Amino acid sequence: MNAMVKSNPQQNLTTADIGDYLKLAACTAVMLQTILSFSLTTNPSHQVQTWIGIAYNFTKFTAPAFIFGILYTTIRTFNPTLTYHHYLHNQWRATLVPTIWWTSIYLLTMPGLQQVNHYHTLIQFGWQFINGNAAPHLWYNTMMIQFIFLMPLFWLLADWVANRAGRGWFVFVITSLGYWGWLIGYDQLVFHGPFMTNWYLLDRVFVSFSLYGIGGLLAWQFRKAFSKLLRFWPIILIIALGCFYWINLNLFHFGYPIKLANATYYRPSMAFYDLSVILLISAVGNWQINRQYQLTYLVHYLANYAYRAFLSTVFWQQLLRLIFGRQLIAQTPLIGIIVVYVGTWILSFTSAIIISMGWQRIKSGIFVHWRK
Repeated sequence: MNAMVKSNPQQNLTTADIGDYLKLAACTAVMLQTILSFSLTTNPSHQVQTWIGIAYNFTKFTAPAFIFGILYTTIRTFNPTLTYHHYLHNQWRATLVPTIWWTSIYLLTMPGLQQVNHYHTLIQFGWQFINGNAAPHLWYNTMMIQFIFLMPLFWLLADWVANRAGRGWFVFVITSLGYWGWLIGYDQLVFHGPFMTNWYLLDRVFVSFSLYGIGGLLAWQFRKAFSKLLRFWPIILIIALGCFYWINLNLFHFGYPIKLANATYYRPSMAFYDLSVILLISAVGNWQINRQYQLTYLVHYLANYAYRAFLSTVFWQQLLRLIFGRQLIAQTPLIGIIVVYVGTWILSFTSAIIISMGWQRIKSGIFVHWRK
């Protein structure tokens, strides 16, 4: 077993895997998305709007990358002796408790950040709490939590596929065809379609990101073949650049003022772009992991806090905007966006680490006191 760990750095649980690189990259990029969205509220010129739209599209891989990374790491670290009960218990502490706290903070202290509707009754408060509309970025929580509850199905699928290439291709083809049909249906019916208002919650149903979850599963199950695919990164880079041009054509087709809601995940162009960026990030991670760079330890460490940092990002961003950000962005958009972005990243990860360490100390103190 020790020899296997040394020969394959990806099996060492103390260092990063490809999933960690994807989670950290996704968290870092998503912080810029919300800043760019709020920057449009300062009524910038068309030229500034153009660059904001391009920058936003550049980061529009975050949710797929995070789901791909979550499934990759979860399948890699799966312990057959782990029961579903214990898995949910671990996720309750790592994911659900921070989600509950931060959702409450947004709804109670920053109710103006709510999306679509605002609560006026206790029932409406509860609905906003669970549907992801408490803040601009919390729709993602609603979607990801579905993957957590459905994880046993992915364990079963991984066990069924095992290392059988035929079964792997079967799952990949069926998933791809089903996802393509989902995208077409969403494009025709929801995205500027007849059910755009009534069915908008479909954007956070797990099916909308199933391709990336199963992709992460297959990437680990067939990791040798996946590593060989990543060697063709120059071709993947060319594809990514072509898709990036394609998604910008789609966005600017709607004209000005730029509406970032038109840069949706649920179009074929964006799906191809997301997959190519996921492969590029994976290639970078795979290259560094195989060479056992010390940086992998930092990536692994920060990736453990990525989700909690993500939850707080809009909170810190709003504080920075109220203090100086909005005026600075209005006067010098580029400098303002960079300053608020860097400040948000630092505060988000710092707060996630401090809160986690503080809570661990509190729990340890309570446990020691209880034993006495």
